[in-house]
Amino acid sequence: MGIDRRKAGLFGAAAAIRLLLFTSFPGLPDLMTARVEISTPVTSFKRLQEGLFLYNHNVSPYDGGVYHQAPLLLPLFSLLPSSATYPAFTYLLYILVDLLSANALMKIADSGEAGSSKHYASPRKDKKWSSLAIAAAFLLNPFTIATCIGRPTSVFTTCAILHAISKAVVGSSFTSAFAISFAAYLSMYPILLFPPLVLLCYDRRPPSKQSESLTAFVLGNMVAVGGSIYSLLHMSSLITGSWEFLPSTYGVQLLLPDLTPNVGLWWYFFIEMFDSFRSFFLGVFWLHLSSYVGGLTIRVRRQPLFVLTIILGIFAIFKPYPSISDTSLFLAMLSLYKHIFPLMRYTFLVSSTVLYATLLGPAFYYLWIYAGSGNANFFYAITLVWSLGLSLLVSDSLYAVLRDEWEVERPEMKGKEIRQI
Repeated sequence: MGIDRRKAGLFGAAAAIRLLLFTSFPGLPDLMTARVEISTPVTSFKRLQEGLFLYNHNVSPYDGGVYHQAPLLLPLFSLLPSSATYPAFTYLLYILVDLLSANALMKIADSGEAGSSKHYASPRKDKKWSSLAIAAAFLLNPFTIATCIGRPTSVFTTCAILHAISKAVVGSSFTSAFAISFAAYLSMYPILLFPPLVLLCYDRRPPSKQSESLTAFVLGNMVAVGGSIYSLLHMSSLITGSWEFLPSTYGVQLLLPDLTPNVGLWWYFFIEMFDSFRSFFLGVFWLHLSSYVGGLTIRVRRQPLFVLTIILGIFAIFKPYPSISDTSLFLAMLSLYKHIFPLMRYTFLVSSTVLYATLLGPAFYYLWIYAGSGNANFFYAITLVWSLGLSLLVSDSLYAVLRDEWEVERPEMKGKEIRQI
């Protein structure tokens, strides 16, 4: 009962902080919505409002060329009173989604999968934070709070991904498959999480399915994911009256026609790109993003949850339209791995770099867009520093996990320095 009270207190405090920011600073939500670090062309709340206006007036929301989000979001938000007149209902929806995400994260932490999986148990597995502390780190993370205030639709993707993982760690494979299908329907890129996710489901499958082969299990889940995505797409076509939403949603992410600045690496590169080379480099960038999945899934097969964590970190750096929402999700998942933190080598450098970019990013954007005393190079330079910090964090955490596994295989090397020859 004490744990329940603490959880209720944490969730109540997190909700109260968000409500206080929403109500005490009425201009803050619109200010945060306009920030490129929070809103992207495929998650922006302002673009959602424009699509919703067209939808409510029986006009295709994709006619304006501005709305690039999933069609099923439109009937959801059309059920709510206008955010301009009665914004409290929209605020409560986003707060509720954050709390649901935190609850799913607590279930993942309680499973103990991070320290002890089916095929590997870390000798440091007892060094861990409680699920309540991990949820607090997520809910009170400034990135998470800023994302909630900015109201991008990426919070729904985050919630779906965390619920997919929370169901996978208890062996509910088909529920997990539907959750990851919904995340992929909203943002497309989460479909790359399927290989490690299905392995996690397989490792955690219930005793009644222990005799099922890996091949049959994977095929069954592929059918479940494919059927779920098709059902969602078919419902979308019924809502919009056609299939024109496909190029306006997923085509925009694949072909990158909207080069609005963001914290990622793609926009500036393709602004400078000659049209004759554009298709080639689009293929290269997408191939680069997806190429990590197979190698990591095979190399760290014994810890599929960590593979999911690392891939989420890679998404936060290399996806076409990243935001701080992706970073907050990665940091939340990484907090499950307290036991590998002592093995990481660049903790101070990473934290300093990320903090440096976090503080200077808005300043450089202001100098470029508003003050006119800088140019696009100012902002892109600081996004490179941001990506460098996250890249160091991803690579250093991967090193720490591999070092942890290596010390189990060779106990005599514990604590000794490693040099690459």
